[in-house]
Amino acid sequence: MENLEQVAQTEAQPEAQVPAPAEEKTNWGRFIFDVVETLALAAILFLGINAVSARVRVDGFSMLPTLEDGEFVLVSKLNYQFGDVERGDIVVFHYPMDPEQELIKRVIGLPGDKVSVQNGIVSVNGQALNEPYIAATPAYSGEWIVPEENLFVLGDNRNDSSDSHSWGYLPSWQVVGKAVVIYWPPSFWKVIEHTEIPATQ
Repeated sequence: MENLEQVAQTEAQPEAQVPAPAEEKTNWGRFIFDVVETLALAAILFLGINAVSARVRVDGFSMLPTLEDGEFVLVSKLNYQFGDVERGDIVVFHYPMDPEQELIKRVIGLPGDKVSVQNGIVSVNGQALNEPYIAATPAYSGEWIVPEENLFVLGDNRNDSSDSHSWGYLPSWQVVGKAVVIYWPPSFWKVIEHTEIPATQ
């Protein structure tokens, strides 16, 4: 009887719980790996986005009425990797007088173009431009022939803009990209129109 009771007691006892430190280490290791993987993917995504685009804040009133002070603009760096700058494009570039600054202006003249401002009218290669996007007609005058590998840029707010009419030509390699979208503030969200400027040479 005693042997049977001992056997019954032995069978009734619960199995001893074996601690599993290895499993806990595995869980922590997996968690750390997931965190590192997430950070790495975020860094790759960030670098990838920065490689093809830029975000700039409009500072000042030189592009009124097209762009207003304080608006944030998305800039495509890819456009000019696969295509050429065109007259009428709104571009962001490193200011030739201070490359640490980035400015935003409209391209008026391409290499070889003759740009003329007379009596409030801008002409390119003898053809007067129709410019519904400007704030007011320019109060200055002058003539410029755009050198190779350079651009002639003007602000849409012609009489309140530091641009090619005052500091000269923009080297094309200092162009960051083409402004494509106003994304902030949300109420001002819109795709930026780039008015084509036909001008035969």
